[in-house]
Amino acid sequence: MDKVLQQLTALEDTKYNWWDRLLIWRDRIIATRNFQRLAASLPIINKVSLHRAHAVFDLMAGFVYTQILLACVRVDLFDKLADGPKTLAELQLIIDLPKKGLERLILGAVSLNLLERRAHDRFGLGSLGSPLVGNKALCAMIEHHSSLYQDLQDPLNLLRGGMKASLESYWPYITEKNDELKELDRAERVADYSQLMSASLPLVADEVMQAYDFSGHTCLLDIGGGQGTFIQLLMQQASHLQFQLFDLPGVVELAKSNLRQQQQLSFFGGNFFEDQLPTGADIVTLIRVIFDHDDQRVLQLLKGIHQILPVGGKLLIAEPMADTPEIPAMGQAYFGFYLLAMGRGRPRSAQEISDLLYQAGFVACRKLKNKMVVNAQIILAEA
Repeated sequence: MDKVLQQLTALEDTKYNWWDRLLIWRDRIIATRNFQRLAASLPIINKVSLHRAHAVFDLMAGFVYTQILLACVRVDLFDKLADGPKTLAELQLIIDLPKKGLERLILGAVSLNLLERRAHDRFGLGSLGSPLVGNKALCAMIEHHSSLYQDLQDPLNLLRGGMKASLESYWPYITEKNDELKELDRAERVADYSQLMSASLPLVADEVMQAYDFSGHTCLLDIGGGQGTFIQLLMQQASHLQFQLFDLPGVVELAKSNLRQQQQLSFFGGNFFEDQLPTGADIVTLIRVIFDHDDQRVLQLLKGIHQILPVGGKLLIAEPMADTPEIPAMGQAYFGFYLLAMGRGRPRSAQEISDLLYQAGFVACRKLKNKMVVNAQIILAEA
């Protein structure tokens, strides 16, 4: 006990309160090899130690797990097992991998609950593999992450800003160079990222449509609406609405080719930081838009939206947010580094977004309840 008091006294410093000093002492004790040996020998503490050891191992091995998942997606393994379990020999006939490689992949997938062993030496879908059957949205995102993994090969170089990340090129609208921005008028320049956004957007659209009733509105403006996937899905639920889609000219060309038969939809091509937004809507949606941009630009966009909305008009923002209690690592860890590689933007908490909305002139903000916060959280603001 005397030794403990001596260590705590040694930590006395005006910048530390008593709780800080206690935690520092705890951290030093846990870091010692003697304590770790003692913890391993005590039944109750041993369970805590094992849990933490496994968690650290998973952090270290996480990249390997992602590559197993990516390989499963690339050989279409989950869809190939959708009609029932198969033996290794049966899978060999439909998957272009050598026997040893295929067996290694399957056993790895089993250990991650992507697959599971079944009777008669067969392999079927696991609890984490079943949701991927026919899930084009999620599989598209898994495939896309190979670019992010390349950018993260040297994380310190990325943090120092000493590299041109591949994601920065993948999302061309991030650039501020006028000559590059002009290229975004061409559909082929924006096709890749626009297709990815369109494929993955139903994950967010479902959350929005379940969380908010659009029946009280007459016209919806979807800013950054991409190829019109959200509008197309919402039309099935709110057929009474008139719709406006605003995005870069090249993206709008893609949207027109997808939705040319929709008479209740108007298209507007432009840059929402430079060009006038269309008027007439009583609700505006920003679906996975603002976390791509810095605070100054977001505030500029929000002010522009406030100006075109009537009094009492609504703005609905849906995107993954930081400080989400159910999945805390998603914000500052995952999206923090993804947006760093992308070259602009940052993950924001619901409170930070609300603060920007109030600065832009909105009079009320509230977070809507939704089920799958890993896909998005939703904020509704009133002009």
